[in-house]
Amino acid sequence: MSSSDRIYTAGLVVIGDEILSGRTHDRNIAQVASWLQVQGIRLDEVRVVPDVLERIVEAVNALRARNDYLFTTGGIGPTHDDITVDAVANALGVPVVIHPEARAILERYYADKGGVNEGRLRMARTPEGGELIPNIRSGAPGIKVGNIFLMAGVPHICAGMLDALTGTLEGGAPLLSETVGGFIPESEVSVLLREVEASHENCQIGSYPFFREGKVGANFVVRSTDAGALRACVDALCEGLRELGFDFTPGGI
Repeated sequence: MSSSDRIYTAGLVVIGDEILSGRTHDRNIAQVASWLQVQGIRLDEVRVVPDVLERIVEAVNALRARNDYLFTTGGIGPTHDDITVDAVANALGVPVVIHPEARAILERYYADKGGVNEGRLRMARTPEGGELIPNIRSGAPGIKVGNIFLMAGVPHICAGMLDALTGTLEGGAPLLSETVGGFIPESEVSVLLREVEASHENCQIGSYPFFREGKVGANFVVRSTDAGALRACVDALCEGLRELGFDFTPGGI
């Protein structure tokens, strides 16, 4: 097998008592799996574990040994049972540190929300050597340390972090993308975006709203590793926008 034929794989550890109890229905497995598929990387194994340090360490070590990448979701919030950072640091044999950039992000985000307290500062903790994954939704960043990616458990925040990582993982097939944009309120086409994405396997649609000239609009970026699939998805999106009566611009605005 040549290096270009090698299939890159990822493992996923879903962390949280609330998932195992059924109080919360996990949506991140499907979200991470489809995102990885678009990157040209195969999700090889998923484990769901409780908020218990030893169990998280065990799962992280097992799955990172077998895969090119490891993703975790959950357990990076401000409460005492958010111990994913501690577990990953333990698995890697490194200390937990306060990341100065993460602290600065949180201080800015919470400046008009009561400031940074001890709980909120927990979200600036990273395993030593960690880099930040941007989080445009709620300030607190995700963390990349080596080939491990610590993501939020809240699905829409996790989605934003995945978006920030799009196209950055080595070993994925080259990503192709096309943009369509217009003065189109994102909320009025959210169902269309979801339906078009769901009906076009290996395609992902990112929506990027803006406010310009006193009007709201959005650019929609369609990504795929397959040129034919990309074209079909863009055509379907444009047809859907046309049917809803929206003017749009290929290439975005």
